[in-house]
Amino acid sequence: MGGRETVEALVATLNAGEVDGMDAVFHEDSIIEWPQSGERIVGGDNRRGIYGSFPRLPTITPRRLTGSGDLWVLEAALDYGDGTPYQVVFIFELRDDLIAKETAYWSTPFPAPEWRTAWVEQI
Repeated sequence: MGGRETVEALVATLNAGEVDGMDAVFHEDSIIEWPQSGERIVGGDNRRGIYGSFPRLPTITPRRLTGSGDLWVLEAALDYGDGTPYQVVFIFELRDDLIAKETAYWSTPFPAPEWRTAWVEQI
């Protein structure tokens, strides 16, 4: 399995709600960092504890997956089922085709300021 397949397998596992399936794509000593909330999850036991306690896992809709070798970036939309959309960027650092470190940044969309309309296209 290569890096692309590892990340795609993670997305499929989470979308299926199969937290145990994460063990197949993460190293046991992996680190997950969420800089916006200042959290670091170290090791498989803590990862399983966090993900096993989520009230509802999000549905992940990939927008773009790019990378090579041991560094992959996934841009996606997350839906936690509460009507609040999230845009997220995941940075995956792999070792032996398994995730050794994940860093995730996410935010909710906001309206573009009117003053920029002359220079932008809406996406």
